[in-house]
Amino acid sequence: MPNRLAKTGLLIVLTALGACTEPAQSQTQISPAAQRGGGAPYEVIGTQVWNVPDPVSGRDYQVFVHLPPSYEREPGRRYPVLYVTDADYAFPLIRQIGRRLNGEGPRIGEFILVGLSYAVGDDPVVSRTRDYTATRSDRTARIANGGGGGTAYQAYLKAEVLPFVEDRFRADPAQRILLGHSYGGLLGAQVLFSEPELFSAYVLGSPSLWHGRDAIFTAEAAYGQSHTDLPATVYMYIGEYETVGTGPRYNRNHDMVADNRRFETQLRSRNYPGLTLNSEVLNDEDHLSVAPRGFTRALMTLLPAQ
Repeated sequence: MPNRLAKTGLLIVLTALGACTEPAQSQTQISPAAQRGGGAPYEVIGTQVWNVPDPVSGRDYQVFVHLPPSYEREPGRRYPVLYVTDADYAFPLIRQIGRRLNGEGPRIGEFILVGLSYAVGDDPVVSRTRDYTATRSDRTARIANGGGGGTAYQAYLKAEVLPFVEDRFRADPAQRILLGHSYGGLLGAQVLFSEPELFSAYVLGSPSLWHGRDAIFTAEAAYGQSHTDLPATVYMYIGEYETVGTGPRYNRNHDMVADNRRFETQLRSRNYPGLTLNSEVLNDEDHLSVAPRGFTRALMTLLPAQ
């Protein structure tokens, strides 16, 4: 089904391979010899699109799926799953980065890639603001709904998306990774402090920790007061220009580099025995440029080739 990629301005069709009644194994890596011509939309070949609605909210969502090269020939193997928010942007990008990294021999392990789409029919800004934030914010009040639906969206992921993926594909439930950038990174932090066992690893990319008047720091403190361990692997990245300064690449209102440093310091101070934490400030990057490099670093950090 066609999906317009709102962030890139490029129309990409993520094609569902085969009918829904076919076994999952028959729908993998079916690539035509060439793209369709005649002005047809560009396709991300070898991917699938599945409708996974939320019965509680009544909203329709889709998940985009890309299976690893060995999936068909190794039927007894289970794979880590990388769930990525903002799928319209992140899914095709991470798929290509993963392929590129292994272009001259394995540098990262194989994984199933799952893209989490915006609600069908919603404006992307409205959808992600609502679904990726657990509180409202003065800054987002001008946006319809203003945020605050993150807890409900987390429940949808747990009740609908994770079971769908693990029932249909050979996914390893012990190796779930959640990757989010900006509001998506904030969503990851929310899950980390409410249901850390939902994923084994978290990528918090340029997380919007400022949202809701630092509500996530309150959530972290509450978790720390009632828990002695945080069993998760966390990789954080931020661009060096994601601080307040003069010039077009700096932020205007929020020192996200300082927020990241504060967040990291707070987590390390807990001395959780089960927490593995890596955090990087990526030089010469800003909030809009840092994601591809952050995605690359995340894959190499969390999914190294064995």
